Amino acid sequence: MSFFDLFWAIFIVMSLIPIINQQKITRARYNLIHEIERKQGCRLITLIHRQESFNLLGILFGRFINIEDSEQVLRAIRLTPQDMPISLVLHTPGGLVLASEQIAHALEKHRAKVTVYIPHYAMSGGTLIALAADEIVMDENAVLGPVDPQIGEYPAASIVKVLEEKERNEIDDKTIILADVAKKALKQVEDFVYGLLKDNLGEEKGRELAKILTEGRWTHDYPITYDTLKEMGLRVTNDLPIEIYRLMELYPQPTQRRPSVQYIPVPYNQNKDRQDR
Repeated sequence: MSFFDLFWAIFIVMSLIPIINQQKITRARYNLIHEIERKQGCRLITLIHRQESFNLLGILFGRFINIEDSEQVLRAIRLTPQDMPISLVLHTPGGLVLASEQIAHALEKHRAKVTVYIPHYAMSGGTLIALAADEIVMDENAVLGPVDPQIGEYPAASIVKVLEEKERNEIDDKTIILADVAKKALKQVEDFVYGLLKDNLGEEKGRELAKILTEGRWTHDYPITYDTLKEMGLRVTNDLPIEIYRLMELYPQPTQRRPSVQYIPVPYNQNKDRQDR
């Protein structure tokens, strides 16, 4: 065998290794999902957005909720009998309002119980989806976020505030148009959130909470903790099943040359550790 034949053989083997590893991870995911479904008697759907590598250059890009996600989740819901519970694992920074509302609406219409699991965070559109659930189960350190609409790069509430604080002759036409769109967006999202909450919380409490989450009182990346959600009256618990943590481990971030976080990945027993010493 010549040097070039050996080179190409090594190249092909090295190229196949990532594909084989990905197939192993995918198979492990399906096996664990099936195990959870059998244990809970439900349909389990995952909506997990990790940063992933793109093409051979290893460029990284962040994923978010898009129309393709809503198509797949809606298909999974259609394939689920109305009397079968649905569990959804959410891990996302948010995304398109249209896609998020489609998923939330479909979950809200499902007759059997809908449970959303949040191991780390579900911001913006992810929070919108979580509000459609009958129960939100989250890690005690996980967070949701505000669902105030964004117009381009600006919060809708901040655009509207410009009209309130400046004279009309001081504002350009583009800002006036954006403010008109922002007002409509705020009203539409508030009404949608109210529609998700009114059955579980009642009309008065549902409208109050819908306004709080959409009016722009916080920055869009503000973390709403478990304790705050509990005080708001939402149906949240923090007894996240261990299988959900195991499932998240099967969605690893891409390997970096120098990891920023390192630890020995095993649980410690404090008393046993002292005896060993």
